Amino acid sequence: MWAELKARLLNAGTVYITGVFADEYIARSRAGPGAGKAGSIFFSMDGRRVRLTLSDTGFVEIQHTGNGQALLRYEGEEYSGILEKPGLHCPRQAYLTITGSCIFQCRYCNVWKSPGPRRSIDEIEEMVASVFPDIDAISLTSGVLTDIHEEERYTLEAVRRLQKFHLPIGVSIYPDPETPRRLKDAGVSEVKFNLETATDHLFSVMCPGLVRDDALTALRAAVPLFGRNHVFSNIILGLGETDEEMTACIEQLCQDGILPVIRPLTPGGDLIDLHAPLPDRIIRIARIHEEMIRRYGLDPKEALTMCPSCTGCDLIPGRDT
Repeated sequence: MWAELKARLLNAGTVYITGVFADEYIARSRAGPGAGKAGSIFFSMDGRRVRLTLSDTGFVEIQHTGNGQALLRYEGEEYSGILEKPGLHCPRQAYLTITGSCIFQCRYCNVWKSPGPRRSIDEIEEMVASVFPDIDAISLTSGVLTDIHEEERYTLEAVRRLQKFHLPIGVSIYPDPETPRRLKDAGVSEVKFNLETATDHLFSVMCPGLVRDDALTALRAAVPLFGRNHVFSNIILGLGETDEEMTACIEQLCQDGILPVIRPLTPGGDLIDLHAPLPDRIIRIARIHEEMIRRYGLDPKEALTMCPSCTGCDLIPGRDT
């Protein structure tokens, strides 16, 4: 039941809150699906969670009855669960965006449309300290302020400062072929380099100025360094790819020991007029994803950081299914 409900909620995307004041449960983001929006909330049932963006016009209602207890109402049905307090951005993690702007203009992304500042290393350390020890991991992502090499150097500086917390650190940045080695040497536990699209052609349309093979080369180089189940790549579902193209992409990554994270499109950036994939397609691709994970001996439950650990925005095999 949970996977089907979550697919419907991911398709709906937004929620409005009623009942008791719930500000302490609201997360606000400078990157990812929630960038530039009013905030989001994490609803959990039986230890499994979904992230929904706040909106005054959503079709999903969450009634907060107090102390994190909540009722979710959608399509004539009611579900009892809890609201989870975010660490930073998501529950049990300090998930931070280092640079809130980007020189690239990926068509699905809000960051370059609504640029924000770069956080100082001191600010990053202070933010993590503000939620420590109520977190299990630190995750860092970033736009690109001037070029990918300067961004990596700044990220490495942040990683070294954050070693003092003795928590697993995950990093997601745009890589060059040597990025995995430098991140490993700095003490990073897991990496996520995003292929973004199921095909090279779609990538050239959606991410002008970037090279998809750069991410794939870095992903393959990362597996022997970080180990299977600790190297990830986001693939957006709903950019115009066929099921066969998405299946081929998932299988290629799994064969290489890389965990795909299949992210249903959240319309934004230049694609604000598109629609999220339908629930039936989200479920169909999730089943293919699960089959490939099993076939190639991968296990998302071993992930320590970032999206496969959070699970809020995606259907994660073994965690949601």
